[in-house]
Order: sequence, then structure tokens, then C-alpha cells
Amino acid sequence: MENRIAQALMKLFERHRIIFWYDAKQELREDFEALALPEVEKLELGNNAFGLKYRLLREQPQQKFLLYRDGPQPDDLDHWLLDVQLAQAEFRTDQGAIWLAELELGLEFTELVRTHAEFFQASKRREALKTLLKPDDTAGLIRLKMLAVCAGSEPRLDSVLEHLLQALAEGRDEPQKLIARCSLEPFLWEQLQRGFGYASKVPSMADFVVELFKSCYAMGTDGEPRLSGDALVFLKRWKDSRQFEQGFEQLSAECAEILGIEQDLARRDARALLELDAFRLIEQKIISDLVRAVAARTLSSAEVALWVRQRRQSHWYAEYQPLYEAVEVAAQFLQALGEAELRMDSLADGVQRYSQGWYRLDQLYRQFIHAMRLSGQASLLSDLNEQIENRYTNQYLLPLGDRFQVFVDAAERWEAAPVRAQRRFFAHWVQHFLSKDTKVCVIISDALRYEIGDELLRRIRREDRYSATLEPALAMLPSYTQLGMAALLPQQTLALADNDSGEVLADGQRTKGTPNRGKLLDQALPQRTSVCKADALLAMKGDDCRALVRDHDLIYVYHNLIDATGDKRDSEERVFEAVEDTLQALIRLIKKLTGANATNILVTADHGFLYQHRPLDESDFADIEIDDTQILYRDRRFLLGKGLRAAPSLRHFSSAQLGLSGEVEVQIPKSINRLRLQGSGSRFVHGGASLQEVVIPVLKINKKRQSDVRVVEVEILRGASSVITAGQLAVTLYQAEPVTDKVRPRQLRAGLYTQGGELISDQHDLRFDLGSDNPRDREQPLRFVLTRKADEANGQEVILKLEEQHPGTTHYKDYKSVRYLMRRSFTSDFDF
Repeated sequence: MENRIAQALMKLFERHRIIFWYDAKQELREDFEALALPEVEKLELGNNAFGLKYRLLREQPQQKFLLYRDGPQPDDLDHWLLDVQLAQAEFRTDQGAIWLAELELGLEFTELVRTHAEFFQASKRREALKTLLKPDDTAGLIRLKMLAVCAGSEPRLDSVLEHLLQALAEGRDEPQKLIARCSLEPFLWEQLQRGFGYASKVPSMADFVVELFKSCYAMGTDGEPRLSGDALVFLKRWKDSRQFEQGFEQLSAECAEILGIEQDLARRDARALLELDAFRLIEQKIISDLVRAVAARTLSSAEVALWVRQRRQSHWYAEYQPLYEAVEVAAQFLQALGEAELRMDSLADGVQRYSQGWYRLDQLYRQFIHAMRLSGQASLLSDLNEQIENRYTNQYLLPLGDRFQVFVDAAERWEAAPVRAQRRFFAHWVQHFLSKDTKVCVIISDALRYEIGDELLRRIRREDRYSATLEPALAMLPSYTQLGMAALLPQQTLALADNDSGEVLADGQRTKGTPNRGKLLDQALPQRTSVCKADALLAMKGDDCRALVRDHDLIYVYHNLIDATGDKRDSEERVFEAVEDTLQALIRLIKKLTGANATNILVTADHGFLYQHRPLDESDFADIEIDDTQILYRDRRFLLGKGLRAAPSLRHFSSAQLGLSGEVEVQIPKSINRLRLQGSGSRFVHGGASLQEVVIPVLKINKKRQSDVRVVEVEILRGASSVITAGQLAVTLYQAEPVTDKVRPRQLRAGLYTQGGELISDQHDLRFDLGSDNPRDREQPLRFVLTRKADEANGQEVILKLEEQHPGTTHYKDYKSVRYLMRRSFTSDFDF
């Protein structure tokens, strides 16, 4: 007891020079006499008031005094030192007074301590509260801070709620029970009523959260909300919190079931739900309707893109992103196919038209299949997938293959000028650098067909300081690895081996495997070349990689993932996943080389490929009888041999027609047909003469010294009025130009603030990444819901701020802002 009294008194002496202590029950004299307080003189009050007053105020005006009276305080009329006491402080020895002294709170908070005595019983709670207290705190603010201590939150109502709702979601009732024991529940319900309009005969957190979801859903539909707009602002903050998102999702699901949201959504048009995301069911409803609309062709590709763009701000978007991407790409594919004219005038014309636009259909098909597989929602997408597969095969792949085959059949020689032949790769593209004494690195990615090269081009161009160009080349025929790899080496003649190996000879030398290819390169540039595999290069330490580039003028890097995946029956269905991994690996390779001071890089392929994701029909196989005695080598898309028997479903070539030396003959199934090959897959194939197999990319990549990217500008279009008169504010944000390879997207946070920097609306996280050339497509309408705090700014200017996050931090800087005058009528306080 004595120690607690001493501690409480010392806290009072930190703020006051004179402390009065009345021992009304006359039971603490021993404690008084035992006290030893540094720099404090103890005096006892009796009939010495006048002399003491003179001493306190005149003789020792700097000395600290503890004035003890063995009895109650005198009546005011008989209290000669009352003025001194009122100017200084009184020490009380009841428990509440000791707590007040410990917390450095005045006696005016005595009733607060008495009412919530249970809270102050625990020293940890008192210590936690003390760290939050400020000299100008009111009783209401202190109670709010006590709630925060009980909830383990910050001293704000929204933070207290987030923590209590998280506990509710996790099935923990300890915080709520503590609040009840501390008699803080009436204050909590009062705050919820004042802040959100929540009122209930039997209030509880479970009841509040149901009403919260019910009212916020009603605000976005045609319902009648019982809570205020501040409830919607709180819900938006809550669901966007990384710390509490799991709790939000758990309670959202429970409330959806209680409120019958699934049944209600069934009768609604998805268009009316595009701004809502309180429930996962809303996301599922929108996606389901979107899938059906795309399959039925009742939404244009532009409309689908608009839906998807609006949903990017949804809480659930990341979970369903592959689904949205699949649907959006499907819409683009169907539109592109409808606009495509698959006509050509010659073999060269077909190659050029493919490289100028038709390849995009293969690209969109790949992106759809990849996104569909990532989504894991095969049932939901089954009808749309069936339609895409049918159209891809029957309206694109087969007719394109048939029409191109007409010119393949008519070709006397395998060439498509002005498109350069693959075998001219070294002489045309590589020698261009070497003749200028300039280093060059060549990356050859097995089966990197043209459409993948186009996607790589766009990804590279988005990188800072990188420029790139893309040209098509005509791959050798048959379009298989051994011949394609040999054609990319320095050589004068190429010949198919006159045996069953399928190997290719360049100037009479073997070309299979990295060592043999390295020998051919070294003969062309003695001591100046190096050959390595992609994995080995990526594993190199920085110094080793820099030495590699420094010591060689020409480096060939071989990468093989697409072909290695697709060529196996057990893994061919994962070939489009392998494409994505390849694109990422090639970016890493390019950066690894440029980081080692390489400035010029070429990326190309040995061949392309055909791929149909669903199992093939019998009609997709060439109906022929093959005499094995004539065949040297066979694959799913070509035969090598001598004296090969002609067949209507096969196109026959001599080596001379294909620009090869030797006597080996080649036969290729027409159009997109396959040959049966035991133990082999059939969906992923190459070796034939389809455009997807023989049009390959050649990318020229260069790294500049100066930055060449910038971030897109965004403007605020606020309309004719700069006055806010209602509880909401509608504005339009405008992306000033399309996002391109070198104009990057911008991520912003938007909100309304007072001049003192207090947020008075909900916040929006926005991404401006639109690539449309139409200015109207780059407008983004936005609606802000004002909170009750906005009323305090009535008659004042408020600021609509766009803020940008500092990279790698949680801090934001101002980007742009506009000012509005808050002039709300008293009638805006009424709901109707």
C-alpha cells in the first residue's frame, strides 16, 4: 500500500507543487509518516492554516509540499487554504483516485473510473490505456481508447470494429466478453448508432455484421438500407484490409447464406451488379452471366473488356482473374475470327498475311486454353470451350491449312521471298553484327512459334531501355528440330542423313548436339564463339557471365522447354504452360546477358508447331498405307526415305526442292493431318508445312543506355460544378493516352480529404492501363460516398486527391488534386 501511495504521489508531484491529502477515515497516518519522497516536505494541517499559507506562497515558493490532514476536508467557508488547493491538487486514497493519479487524469473522471472499474483492475490494461491518453481527452475519447485496449486495436471506431469482427469470424468471444465485463458495451452500441445508424433491441456483433452486409447490399441494389453511408465506407475499408480480409470473407459467406443472397442474385441482371463486391456470390454471378453472354455472342469484345475492367477493383478479382482472362480472350478470339479473311494469292502471300495478323488467332487460342486451365473451372467454361475448340479447328486451323496447302502443292521450291529463309539466318542477321566488329548473342528456343515471338516482343518492349523488332522467317521443311537447328548455323549446304537417324549434315559435318554445333561456329569464327545451354547460363555467377560476353564475339544459347514438353504424350497437354514458362525464362536470359554488357541479342526458333488441346478425331489422321522398306525416318508430320510411294494425302518433295543436298525424299501430310506414330502424342506436332509450323520469329533486341519508358498521365474531369451538395460525388478520371510498350500503366489511390488531411469519403484503388486509341474508352467514371465527417467541413473547401504509392513502400505522395466547395443543405441529412 505504501509503495502504491508513493508512486501515485510522485506522479502528482510531476505536475503540481502542493498536494493536499485528507485522511477522512483516519487510518493512513502510519503510511503518511512512513513516506519518504525526494525533494518533498511533509506537513500536517491543523489550526495553522494562515502560517502555512504564508510559508507555502511567500517563504518557500519553489518547495514541494505534501499537506496531510488527519480527518475530512473542512467545509469551504472554514477552509483557509481552499484557493491553494484549487490551484494545485488533491490526493485521494480510494482505489479510483489512485488509478486516476497513475493515469494522470483529473478528478473529473472519477465517475468514469467508477463505472468501468473492472477495466482498471488489470495493470496491463491501465498501462496500455496510458500510452494512448492525451491531455485534452474527453470522457468519450477515453472510453473509445478503452475499447481499443479491449479489442487490441487502434483507438478508432473502425479499427475497433475490424478487430471485433475478426474475432467473431474466428469464433473468439474473449474481446466481446471483456468489453461487457468492463461495462463498455452501452458505449460501443451508442457509437455504432451514431456512426452507422445501427440500432437493435438486442444488439450484438453478430447482429451488427448481418445488418452491415444487408444494408450495403441494399445501397447498391433496390433495397432499403437501415444503416448510413458511413457503413458502406467502413465495409470498403474492411474488405480491402490485408490484415482482416480472411475475416471479411468468412463473415461475408455466412451473411450471404443468412440473407439469401444467392436466391436474390438469380433474379438480377449482372450489369446492375458491376460496382458491387460485398459477396463472393456476386463475382460468381457476374462471371457466370459473362461466360454465357460470350458463348451466345450477345456481348461484343469491347463490352466484355469493359465488364472485366470494372471488376478489377473487386475484392474477389485476384481469385477469379484467370476466369476473367479466359472469357475476355475468348471474346477477342471470336471477334477476330469473325473479321478474318483467310484468303491468299501465293505461298509467300500466305506467309506474309500470317505474320501480319492471322497468327493472332493462334495466340488468342493459346491464351484462352492457358487461362482456362489456370482457372480450374472446366465445367463453367465447358460450353464456351467447346465453341472455341470447334471454331478454332473448323473455321480457322483446317480452312487455313487447306488453302495454304494449295500453294504448298504448287511450289517447285520451298521459298517465300521476300520473307527470308531460315537457312539465311547466320548470313543475314548474325553476320550483320560480326561484319561491324560488334558482339551478338543468339538465343534459340525450340518450338518458339511466331505468335509466341510476338508476345515476347511486347513483353521486352515494356522493359525500360529495351528496344526490339520482329521479322518472320520461313523455316526449313520438314520443320523439325535437327534441320531447323542446322539451318541456323553458318553453312553452305545442308543434307538429310542417308540413314535412320534423322540427323542433318551441314557442309558434311554432324550438327546434332551442342558440341557439334559449337565446332561449326568455331570454324566460322575461330576462338571467338561460345555455345551453352540456357540453364547453364542462368546458373552462372555474374562475373562468369561478364567474362563469357567479354571474351567472345558470338554466343549461341540453346533453350528447350516448349518442344521438350509438347513432344511427350504424357506432358503435351501442358505445352501452353510451358510457353508461359518459356517467355519468363527468355526475359531472364535476355536480362542476364544485357547485365553482362551484351547489347545486341537475336532470338529465334528452329520451328513452330501445331497444337489442338482436345483429343483429335480419326479424320485428323492421314489415311495412308506406308511401305516401311522405303522409309528411313518417320514422325507424326513427315517421312524421310528413298523411292517413297506417292499418296494423295501426302505432299512429296525431293531434297533439291527443299534447298537440301543429297537424295533423301520427304513426304508431308497435307494441311493439318497427322501420321500415326505408336507411343507418341498427337495434339502437339511439327515437321509439316502449316503456317504455324513454318513461320518462325526473328527478334532483334537492343538495350539502350537511357531510360525510354514513362508512366501514363491521368486527369480529373469534374464537370461544370465544383460544389458538393449531396452525400455522394461523381467524377470522371481520364487516361490521357493509350498504354503502349513504352507508356506504362499508373496505379493511383483516390479519396476526398479536408484541408487538414482527414479522409471524408471511401477510397478507390485504380489502375490506368487502357490501350484503346479511342479517348472515350479511356474515361473511368468514379463515385465517392461521403462519411459523416464530411458534415464538419460544410461551407469549407475539400480536396479530391489522387495519390501514388512510393515503389517498395507503404507511403503515398500526391499526384494530382482538385478542390470542391462543400455546401450541403440541411435536407441532405434526411433519407427520404
